[in-house]
Amino acid sequence: MLVLTRKSGETVRIGEDIAITVVEVKEGQVRLGISAPQGVRIYRQEVYEKIVRDNLVSSSISVEEFSKMKEEVKGEDKI
Repeated sequence: MLVLTRKSGETVRIGEDIAITVVEVKEGQVRLGISAPQGVRIYRQEVYEKIVRDNLVSSSISVEEFSKMKEEVKGEDKI
């Protein structure tokens, strides 16, 4: 892990396309501004971990379970 020290207003570059700027440091919190290409997804760690968990769960359902869920959703559309 690379550890850097930056002051408010200073920027770190990741490759040519991503820039992370320290916007503010106040009361033990750091506000960051991230500039990246539109296709780059940026998540807080806890959100990313939830997405990974949810993807693992959804990928482990059987074809039968998926078909049942699909039919239930179709039924809700008719209401």
